Amino acid sequence: MPPPLPPEETAAIARDLRTWTDRFGRVFVLTGAGISTGSGIPDYRDTAGAWKRPPPVTYQAFVGDTGIYRRYWARSFVGWPMFSTAQPNAGHRALAVFERQRRITALITQNVDTLHQRAGSREVIDLHGRLDGTVCLGCGDARRRDELQTRMAANNIGWRPRDAAAAPDGDADIDPAAVAAFEPPHCAICGGMLKPDVVFFGENVPSARYAQALAALHAADAVLIVGSSLMVYSGFRFARMAHERGMPVAILNRGQTRADALVDLKLEGDCGEVLAAAFSDA
Repeated sequence: MPPPLPPEETAAIARDLRTWTDRFGRVFVLTGAGISTGSGIPDYRDTAGAWKRPPPVTYQAFVGDTGIYRRYWARSFVGWPMFSTAQPNAGHRALAVFERQRRITALITQNVDTLHQRAGSREVIDLHGRLDGTVCLGCGDARRRDELQTRMAANNIGWRPRDAAAAPDGDADIDPAAVAAFEPPHCAICGGMLKPDVVFFGENVPSARYAQALAALHAADAVLIVGSSLMVYSGFRFARMAHERGMPVAILNRGQTRADALVDLKLEGDCGEVLAAAFSDA
């Protein structure tokens, strides 16, 4: 993690961002993991955009390997309590203020943590879904993640993960030896495999969700990207399309991004601190 910037430098970056957004009536906002690290949720990539840890499990591995299915749910069982109790930070709240000023066409987030909604944002498109829901891959039954946590606890009485550490997206690093003893969940109706209601690597963003985000992009005057390296194509394509349409694009992020060559304004700083200084009194 880079050291914090001096307050005067953060204030200067916030002024630059506010000056830029004040030029436009409606802004398309895309957020990534960098806005939620201030809420205690780890991210995947370093400031160079490289993986800091092994990449997330793919959909194909999740459904095709019972060992990986068991490992995913064992780690998720441990990681969910911290993830689900994380609170919105100043950056989430600042974007909610910006939305209330009718300055945002939509807030597209690559995160699955619902922190934007809990901060008060209403026009949120969860590009990669939400981790607070689950779906059966057999019958389609949908349930709340909290309900599944209770079931897993009842089916794993006495199970212990040994050493555990928080990881991105509700995951946790646990002792591999503990995984083998974990009883993974299955659908209470049909016995099918259960999946968090999120887009895994190897899956596509649902077409209706993509169309909704694209409509918001077309309705905007400019694009603001916050806390994302854009290394995942599902987010990067919006920056690329905006550039091809001649729309102004700004990025606030710590470190380089895949779209640095496409933007009009690149700002480096703490997302929460800069957004709060730029928009909390918008």
